[in-house]
Amino acid sequence: MPFVRIRRKSLIRKCYDFELKTLGDHIRRRRQVLSITQEEAAALLGVNAWTVHNWETGQRKPEIQFVPVLVEFLGYEPEPVDEGTLAGRLVSKRRELGLSQLQAARSIGVDPATWTGWERGERIKREAHRRAVEGFLQ
Repeated sequence: MPFVRIRRKSLIRKCYDFELKTLGDHIRRRRQVLSITQEEAAALLGVNAWTVHNWETGQRKPEIQFVPVLVEFLGYEPEPVDEGTLAGRLVSKRRELGLSQLQAARSIGVDPATWTGWERGERIKREAHRRAVEGFLQ
């Protein structure tokens, strides 16, 4: 009697085969691809396991100071911005440095509301502000 080779396919999705909607989804997928536990990921990220759990489940969002470490862990920017605009370059540089809008505004000596406006695409009206922004982006 001849025999036929049968290939089995699992009906169960791989645990990392899902649409990435949140930053927590990106973290969970990267952790699962690396086959590491939340505790091991936490050690790599410099946080505790509950923090990783809260990020992955969407109960909390990572604070801005963790963005540089998360980008390094993921190997890419999970929330890319258009760096073709001044607003995009400001957001990108601020995230790279792990600064909040308030911290970035204070670092160049402007009001936080002014900084927020720039990130939303408002024009920089004062020459002193332009020079300060150029220095920040260097």
